[in-house]
Amino acid sequence: MATSDRAVRQRDGVAIVDLPARIDASAEQTLNDSYGEAIAHGPGRIVLNFSGVDYLSSTGIALIVGILARSRKEGRQISAAGLSDHYREIFEITRLADFMKIFPDETAAVTG
Repeated sequence: MATSDRAVRQRDGVAIVDLPARIDASAEQTLNDSYGEAIAHGPGRIVLNFSGVDYLSSTGIALIVGILARSRKEGRQISAAGLSDHYREIFEITRLADFMKIFPDETAAVTG
């Protein structure tokens, strides 16, 4: 996998996962690898950075739900940052917003 497919960074003790532009069935391995990389250093908080996401399918939403379930079982807090208005509305309709805090941008997510 090319390194441009995913990026995991640490910022003030929080793992930031820069998500790929397309989150669909083809992104499953990328998401799982990124989550594994994010928890490798033991952060209790992970921010999923959606600012570069152009497309999120129903399968992609299911993949995000899987990450949320895994993190919840492991006692890790997941937040979302950079969702477009459209995807934020989808997260609210599907009740994903009930299971993670949603912030307008990465800085707010890290400090929040």
